[in-house]
Amino acid sequence: MLFPASITLDGYHIPVKVIRERRTSFRAATGKDGFILRLPKRLIKSEEQRAWTWFETWAKQLHQDKPDFIQRFVSKNYADGDTLQVGSRRYSIGISLEERASHSAKLHPNRYIQLNLVHSVSTEERNKAAATLLSRVVAKDFLPEFSRRVEELNRLYFSKSIKSINFKNTSSRWGSCSNTGNLNFSTRLLFAPADVVDYVIIHELAHLIEMNHSDRFWALVSQAMPEYKEKEKWLKVNGSGLGF
Repeated sequence: MLFPASITLDGYHIPVKVIRERRTSFRAATGKDGFILRLPKRLIKSEEQRAWTWFETWAKQLHQDKPDFIQRFVSKNYADGDTLQVGSRRYSIGISLEERASHSAKLHPNRYIQLNLVHSVSTEERNKAAATLLSRVVAKDFLPEFSRRVEELNRLYFSKSIKSINFKNTSSRWGSCSNTGNLNFSTRLLFAPADVVDYVIIHELAHLIEMNHSDRFWALVSQAMPEYKEKEKWLKVNGSGLGF
């Protein structure tokens, strides 16, 4: 069976990547660019049809439970002259379609972002490129202020050594902490309220002490932010709508 390249949910076409591997059951998950359907290497035609039917049911149920989650896979349509509000900062966007080898972006004074996009690619590809470039430019603009807040919360509650603080254009997680002290945060956080951002920062800082989600880890988080569960709930309810 030739599996469809996408599934339609609420009028949106969500890409589906099918992976055949050594396994005995079906498995589905959300990835960075769409759904991932994992199947056993060898399936007879009837089993392949059953797998797709199962996947459709799974995807529709996920959409029913989390109706806003598909927004992470839908590229926003940016146009020349648009404005972008990120926290208290408002950016104006200029877009130029050119015959060039690659896309580029630059932040000018007065928070004017110039996007130079490849003319020959599809509209969808340009929209994705624009979103990626905007996330990079805006994240770089926010990084000094954001880093100061990370350092401040670290001094207040943890006093651990931090090797680096970076933004990443990720959709699968809000932050990460390596065992060498590298802290990474999703650019989607730039659209979240300050107290929610503080929670994610505290969560990752706590990993500098406990590299797991043990009771000791959550005790550290709770000591720094007793109401952290409220922030987790906010992210679960509203997180899918955040991003460039």
